[in-house]
This record gives sequence, structure tokens and C-alpha cells, in this order.
Amino acid sequence: MEIPGERLPNYLDFLLEHLTPHKAALFSEKAAQRTRKVTVVLENLFQAHNASAILRSCDCFGVQDVYIIEKSNTFSTTHQISLGSSRWLTLYRFDGDQAVANCYAALRKAGFRIYAATPHQEDVNIEDLECDQPIALVFGTEMQGLSPEALQGADAYVKIPMVGFTESLNVSVSAAVCLHHLTWKLKQKNNLPYGLSPQEQLELKISWAENSSRRSTELREAFLRNLK
Repeated sequence: MEIPGERLPNYLDFLLEHLTPHKAALFSEKAAQRTRKVTVVLENLFQAHNASAILRSCDCFGVQDVYIIEKSNTFSTTHQISLGSSRWLTLYRFDGDQAVANCYAALRKAGFRIYAATPHQEDVNIEDLECDQPIALVFGTEMQGLSPEALQGADAYVKIPMVGFTESLNVSVSAAVCLHHLTWKLKQKNNLPYGLSPQEQLELKISWAENSSRRSTELREAFLRNLK
């Protein structure tokens, strides 16, 4: 049974009664700093330490959503590096032969313009990327980069300019550099909405509160019983 939308604020209050005041205040503070104007798409990452580091960067920079494509590799993380950051993020997973197509369709339905992160003849430097609509940055595997399907389906290409002898950064470093730049740039544009709506913040805080309690199922059932 779903909790009626008009009772969600009451449900959040009920959950927070079972957490510390510090955590409740922290949820409000962090939810107000989250954004869905930038998202990360990870295609076939197979090294857990890189996957973990990217999730950690998303959390640190306030990027709420991560889209995961598992066409040939299973996405996995290690707590030692991610520090449990996946608890605070919203993860969308796509697998099977149509994983890329289905992921891209979901992104476009949500209003994202899709940028493949790869050096390309028609690419744009990350500093010059326009932020007039939500941006999805697609990163590929550590060895082979993005698949032809992911490249061909993207709206455009983006790169980090480099002047050294090595040709590329580690994928987790690339993601962190891009996220820092884009979130900073978006915050400078006062005419563009950056954060989540009040309803989105409410739903996010409920998710965080549930993820913070080992008794979340028991608490949800108790609240629902009181509604009858």
C-alpha cells in the first residue's frame, strides 16, 4: 500500500522521530543543495573502485541521479571508496540488448541533452558547454571507452582539454572534473533553476530517512496501520 501524497509530510515527520535531530537537519540542508540539472551515465564500467569513486563525486557535488547501463558488465562498488554514497543517490539501471536505447530514451523524456565524454572531431570543451537545458554526461569503460551505439546516439560530444603527454584522465577523475565545473557554472546562472522542487526534496528526504533506519519496513507498516 502506497502512502497518500498528502500524508507524505506526516510520514517524514514520523520517520524523523526515530532519527537524531542532527540527521534531520542534515537531510534538509543537503536536499536543498541537490540538483537534477546534471546527471551522469555510466556505460559498462567494470572496475568497482572507479564506479565507487564516481558515485562519491556525484554525492559530493550534489548530483542526485545516476544512470547505469549494464550491457555486458555488471555495475559494482566497494564501500571503502564509495563510503556508502549510493544510499544518498537515485540510481537508474538499464540492462539487456536495448540498454543504451532505453537509457537514452528515458533521459530525453526527462529533458536531458546527452553528451558523450570523449575526444572527437566535433566535440566541445567542458568550459564551453552551454547549460541552458539539463545535461547528461556519458562515460564509458576504462579500457575501451564508449560503445559505438552510445556514441552515435548522443546529441553531442564533450572533452576536457589537456596539454600533457598522456591522452586521457582516469574515468573517475574525468567525471569529477566535469561535475565540479558544470555544477559551479550552473550555480552562477541566476536565471536558471538549479535545485529540486519542494516535492522532490520531500520525497528525497523520505528516501534518505528510510535508508538510514534498519527498521524502515517496520516503521512504514506502523504508519500505514495508523492511517486505517
